[in-house]
Amino acid sequence: MVAGRQPSPQTGATDRESALSGDSRPRLPGSYNRVSHFVRRWKEEAAASPKRSAYVPLTFALGEAFQFDWSVEYVFVGGLRRRLEVAHTKLCASRAFWMTAYPGQSHEMLFDAHARAFAAFNGIPAPRHLRQYEDRRRQGGRGKERDVNPRFFAMCGHYLFDPEFCNRAAGWEKGIVEKNVQDRRRQIWQAAGERRWANLEELNDWVGQECRTAWEAMAHPEWPELTLADLLQDEQLQMMPNPRPFDGYVEKPIRVSSTALIHFQRNRYSVPSDCAHRVISLRIYPAELRLVADGVEVARHERSFERHQTYYDFRHYIGVIERKPGALRNGAPFADMPEPLLVLQRHLLKQTGGDRVMADVLAAIPRHGLDGVVVAAELALESGRPSGEHVLNVLARLKGQAMTPPAIETPLSVSEEPVANVHRYDHLRMEAGDVR
Repeated sequence: MVAGRQPSPQTGATDRESALSGDSRPRLPGSYNRVSHFVRRWKEEAAASPKRSAYVPLTFALGEAFQFDWSVEYVFVGGLRRRLEVAHTKLCASRAFWMTAYPGQSHEMLFDAHARAFAAFNGIPAPRHLRQYEDRRRQGGRGKERDVNPRFFAMCGHYLFDPEFCNRAAGWEKGIVEKNVQDRRRQIWQAAGERRWANLEELNDWVGQECRTAWEAMAHPEWPELTLADLLQDEQLQMMPNPRPFDGYVEKPIRVSSTALIHFQRNRYSVPSDCAHRVISLRIYPAELRLVADGVEVARHERSFERHQTYYDFRHYIGVIERKPGALRNGAPFADMPEPLLVLQRHLLKQTGGDRVMADVLAAIPRHGLDGVVVAAELALESGRPSGEHVLNVLARLKGQAMTPPAIETPLSVSEEPVANVHRYDHLRMEAGDVR
């Protein structure tokens, strides 16, 4: 009997096992147990002697810089507990801060947060040392290098400040605003989470008022005898004046479906039927969406952050109804018409050809306006026997009254009224030699 060689503690396998497995590679010294033991010992030594880094304290002149950061808070809005992204903007010298809550964290909300903060501070920090950042915009750069969105640079050019990016996972480089996130969570957002808010606008109004109240009550950490509001007054003298707000939208091309709808973030929004099957521009704002075709705005909708919803404007489908009036009976967009038009529609559709008559009434909206057609429908319904001709007649009378020129009052008066002289025409003809 031939005894096999025992496995070496360095190799962990015998030559026989290597031959049976078909692995001809040489075995390296080491084993799983040895590596695990080394890792455990390294972790224990690291925990026993933690590394304590040293930092350099920073100082900022009045009106020199501000810091920006995001935080996540949970608040009851609209009857539901929602996850909100809160934008924090804080002046480095006076330590005045401003917060705005949003449903998400995107470029258009970043632009709006800067505009709101600069309006609250009544100025923009003026940089003392201008730096060039264009050469740092390399994709996949390390450290502070960034591939920055062009619209972000457009915002910086509008407000005339240069962005300075901190290193990744290095919150101490913007410690002023990082501490603001922690402090405001305990002071303001804890109280906001205990209340119920009808909508985001109501919440942001309350948060803004709380920020201003904190400016008056909080003492400055470096000058305890002064409040943040006192330092803010001095800092405003050193800041640049605040221009008009930056038009902070994000634009993207989008295709219109055959039903005159565009799809955005799992929701659908209507556009005029003339734009069906076309590619138009969608301008995304924090609270609304604007649709632009050939440089002209064709539709505007309130932005929804729900999912799988459809938002119609029935006026976008009037052109289709003029050609296909039968679609009025079950047309989804027309269920949201004003109540007088819905009542008039129910009366007219009971009659033969009532869909065509209702289509003629709706076709008057582009010419006379929605308010005028609604008033005419109300007056026609008051008669007890409404009809399309009645509505159009009322519209014509209302338009005639609107076109009546108002009387002009003047202190001047004519002392001698002009007299019509019919013989003057013959006299002029004789002078011109036109008498035959």
